[in-house]
Amino acid sequence: MKSFTDYIVFSTKNRKEMINITPRIEHFISGKIEDGFLMVSAMHTTSGIFINDADSGLITDIEELLERLAPFGKGYHHHHTGEDNGDAHLKSMLVHHQVILPITSGKLDLGPWQQVFYAEFDGQRRKRVLLKAIGE
Repeated sequence: MKSFTDYIVFSTKNRKEMINITPRIEHFISGKIEDGFLMVSAMHTTSGIFINDADSGLITDIEELLERLAPFGKGYHHHHTGEDNGDAHLKSMLVHHQVILPITSGKLDLGPWQQVFYAEFDGQRRKRVLLKAIGE
């Protein structure tokens, strides 16, 4: 069994962003693993990784749903520590911090509309996503 590790490193421009990272993931696995799995993991407690359709209306719906469930600026207990990002931590829990993806015949084995997104809820700084592929 082989394993490969890499990181997607970028700086987010906005406090909240949904970034399609599928092309960067496909580039990472290209020529490395024929059959196996890839773990994609956000390395921050105010971000997450999810899979869904790359439709801009759906992305807006997801953002609005998360805002209703964990609104920005609410009096979170976390804010007593001097932070203002309690909502970002809760939104991260709702979308989860990682996904496991199948690799078949050297390619991501996703459904016809599935794309991988990095969800940022407290951005405007350097961020990292871990890519860990294992297989043959």
